[in-house]
Amino acid sequence: MNFILALPVLLPLLAAALTLGLGRHYRIQSVVAFVTLSLSLIFALAILVLTDQATLVLDVGSWAAPIGISLVGDRLAAIMLCTSLVVMVAVLAYSLSEGTVHESEDIPTPIFHPTYLVLCAGVNNAFLTGDMFNLYVGVEILLTSSFVLITLGGTRDRIRSGTVYVAVSMVGSAIFLVALACLYGACGTMNMAQLSMRLTEIDPAVAMLIQTLFLVAFGLKAAVFPLSAWLPDSYPTAPAPITAVFAGLLTKVGVYAIIRMQVLIFPTSPVDVVLAVVGIFTMIVGILGAVAQDDIKRLLSFTLVSHIGFMIWGISLANTLGIASAVFYAVHHILVQTTLFLVAGMMEKVGGSTSLRRLHSLAKISPLLAVWYLIPAFNLVGFPPLTGFLGKLGLAEATAARNTPLAWALLAAGLVASLLTLYVVVKIWLQTFWQGRESAQESGGEEEVAVDTLNPASRIPRGVWAATGFLTAVTIGLSVFADPVYTFTERATISMSRAEYQRAVLGEDGRGHGISKLASENWGDSLNEDNSHAATTAAKTSTKSFIFDAWSLSPRESNRPLLREGGRRD
Repeated sequence: MNFILALPVLLPLLAAALTLGLGRHYRIQSVVAFVTLSLSLIFALAILVLTDQATLVLDVGSWAAPIGISLVGDRLAAIMLCTSLVVMVAVLAYSLSEGTVHESEDIPTPIFHPTYLVLCAGVNNAFLTGDMFNLYVGVEILLTSSFVLITLGGTRDRIRSGTVYVAVSMVGSAIFLVALACLYGACGTMNMAQLSMRLTEIDPAVAMLIQTLFLVAFGLKAAVFPLSAWLPDSYPTAPAPITAVFAGLLTKVGVYAIIRMQVLIFPTSPVDVVLAVVGIFTMIVGILGAVAQDDIKRLLSFTLVSHIGFMIWGISLANTLGIASAVFYAVHHILVQTTLFLVAGMMEKVGGSTSLRRLHSLAKISPLLAVWYLIPAFNLVGFPPLTGFLGKLGLAEATAARNTPLAWALLAAGLVASLLTLYVVVKIWLQTFWQGRESAQESGGEEEVAVDTLNPASRIPRGVWAATGFLTAVTIGLSVFADPVYTFTERATISMSRAEYQRAVLGEDGRGHGISKLASENWGDSLNEDNSHAATTAAKTSTKSFIFDAWSLSPRESNRPLLREGGRRD
């Protein structure tokens, strides 16, 4: 059943090629894209069930690890994969119902579906890979797709924000590539399981330099302070569904990479203190930026930055409960933040604007839209018994278990950020849903005039209501079944430990599971039987010989134990 790991990556790529060829048939494109992502979600759910029994490993092309590239489906990868595909399916349904991709003659509709599918494939590949260079490939795939989506329509604002986004992304990718070069030069491998063994044997100063480069690259993609200034200027100008999927998923790929690196590859590093400080500033600076905004999309973009800090908080605690809470909060935030941006798009549909100084009386026009806003808004704040409260409660418990001054400082910053989040979501409610036109006119001043005529809520297509309601229902369901989900994230943290991950990927003999391993072993046995010393020293040009030689020449010590015990401080 390990082949199932390839399907969430392979299916979107094949469908992207198919939809590109169907550029003149928009309806068929839509059906192909939606069916493909729905099937990918089904396979992701199957992976989630299977990985709770054992870690799934697929050696791509049957090239045994660590020579070949491995796809690894452990609990962390599975839960992130499922969450991302739930969001991708819901956002696609929203886009199709709203008509985002054909709202204007200037938007090249034939490229939306292929690009969106390639974006999905890149995200899925990043979550499933067990190889650092393949992680880089996955990130580049999703970034290339996002370059197209963020400038979709070619308006002046979108081109300006897209230029900033592309420039920042290229800098992050360059740092990532330099870090990979240093990593391979120091360790001679890109396989994560093998790296977790070899990095303990190199010069600690070199390991620290490599880790710092990776943290900068991943921190830039995750939008942590002080590397987050680009995000509020880039995301809000795109169409609502595109902004929603970017806010929900793209930054979480960076968070996922940080979790994977800190738990598996650098579990005993002293940078936890730096991460804690970064987490504090990310929470506070992000939410202060939100307080100062008068546009809903920009305000939500700043709250996105702030709540990335909650995940960094859990990672910096460096214990099992802290990491599990960070994973749980990441799942919660993907769903909630995506829902809020979709609701913002619905508010824009009714009011014709996302400016707090122009919108008014939305609760009177559409009480259901008010409910659709309040549920994810209260969830973001952390009202019990919703997932936001449960995630923050887990972080507080992990902080008490750690019991250091810096841990308590993180808790204090989290409380301040939560209170200010409550302030900004209530601010949106009062100024857009509650206040009348006269009050909006007074607050708007001379620069911005309140909207004269609001569109009826019937202008919002049923599919848009259904897609947003589906995500809201998922978050409520996550709250109802929070205990098994939290337990799953704790098991996910444990399964990321070095010993268990190494055993799953490399096997007991450190050679993986691919067919190439068996072929090289059979080839070596035949040499022993023939007792041909000349054959073993002669130049070998066959594929089997290449595998054997590459393994024998890899920079490792033959007398060291295969598995090294290691893990997080609990």
